Amino acid sequence: MTQDPHRPEGRPVALISGGSRGIGRATVLRLAEDGYDVSFCYHSRPEAAELLAKEAEALGARVLAERVDVSQAAPVRAWVARTEQELGPVEVAVTSAGITRDKAMVMMSDEDWGSVVATNLDGVFHVCRSVGFSMMKRRSGSIVNISSVAGVHGNATQTNYAASKAGIIGFSRSLAKEIGRYGVRVNVVAPGFIDTDMVAAVSEKARGAALATVALGRMGTPEEVAELVGFLAGNRAGYITGSVFQIDGGIVL
Repeated sequence: MTQDPHRPEGRPVALISGGSRGIGRATVLRLAEDGYDVSFCYHSRPEAAELLAKEAEALGARVLAERVDVSQAAPVRAWVARTEQELGPVEVAVTSAGITRDKAMVMMSDEDWGSVVATNLDGVFHVCRSVGFSMMKRRSGSIVNISSVAGVHGNATQTNYAASKAGIIGFSRSLAKEIGRYGVRVNVVAPGFIDTDMVAAVSEKARGAALATVALGRMGTPEEVAELVGFLAGNRAGYITGSVFQIDGGIVL
């Protein structure tokens, strides 16, 4: 965690997309507890975002919560600009916004494909592009992009989701090589079977089948993923970039 030289007594700023639930929510709280001011965006459930903002403020953070469609470039640019104006330069960016539209590929509609890729992959591009120049100019920053083990191994009925998450890995490795010389690190966290709202929507039979592939025999928690994100965000991971970290309980697909 690096203090901004122009704000010696302030807290560094972390920006989290998809912050109101699941892994994003846990990350907001983890980084607030670690000493960051936090700006997070959400797409729905404003009441959950409001509650989260209060929890982060109780941890000592200044908080900005914005409703943003990350699949669109202009709203992301505006959100990042407001963050920098109200909180200060973004030191850490975490891209956690993601959706699923699971279906057999031959039955998948154009909308099923396009909406998942636009949110999961285009959204990462929009956030990284919006924060990247400022980080490069200051020669300081850490980006943590949330992928999935589906992007590493693939998964039936998730060709759209797996493609978007695999794209995040290729994008992040390339970006790490591109901007590392400016002191900016880019890493990927690829969670496995995590106890989130997204997983709760899966049938009990499907959850049981998935758990059978996990060596530890249980789902992970959003907080466990957030611990890894928090480590990669800070100075303890200062010589780590371009890497993909699976946090999956020893999943075997």
